[in-house]
Amino acid sequence: MLDIEKPIENEISYAIRGAAFKVNRILGPGLLESVYETALTHELRKEGFEVKTQLAVPMIYDDLKMNIGFRLDMIVNDSVIIELKPVESITEVHYKTLMTYLRLTNKKLGLLINFNSDSLKDSIIRIANNL
Repeated sequence: MLDIEKPIENEISYAIRGAAFKVNRILGPGLLESVYETALTHELRKEGFEVKTQLAVPMIYDDLKMNIGFRLDMIVNDSVIIELKPVESITEVHYKTLMTYLRLTNKKLGLLINFNSDSLKDSIIRIANNL
């Protein structure tokens, strides 16, 4: 069990990967994103992590704050952003979306997880923002 009071992003990432592998092994591919989000949230909370889901992300331009509908899937311990996808393949827009969330929230690490896979080994992509 990790010391989750002030873990670093890489330790959190390792725990997220383990929980994602468990969820994928039990549920398999082909379900809705919300199912994977609920199951992954449950697994991480069982490990003692603070998990927020469907968090609104404002866009700030100059001194103007716009609440224009950006919504990240999950954030763990206010440190690591998780974007979940149950898609045939990850595309460039998925990477860009996660990078935008990292930049807008000033977070350093995000994981893009495609649950539409028999094995997550190559379906978890780590994206760093000045880490």
